[in-house]
Amino acid sequence: MGILSWIVMGLIVGVLAKFIMPGKDPGGFIVTTLIGIAGAFVGGYIGSFLGLGAVTGLNLGSLLLAIGGAIILLILYRVIKR
Repeated sequence: MGILSWIVMGLIVGVLAKFIMPGKDPGGFIVTTLIGIAGAFVGGYIGSFLGLGAVTGLNLGSLLLAIGGAIILLILYRVIKR
């Protein structure tokens, strides 16, 4: 995927992950996008490891894996913050 598509996907995934898990997290446009991009990497790695596929583009399977990865990152952030 190109850089622009990673940024767009990161923004979409970050917003959806924060919508699913509202709370006091670092906010802002850039941080939300970075959480989404990092979530796509984490979700793609875990998905590949479990045989579920990888993040390959802007499709439903990739979005679900990326959202799952972003939610995992938000959970880890909240656990470490405590």
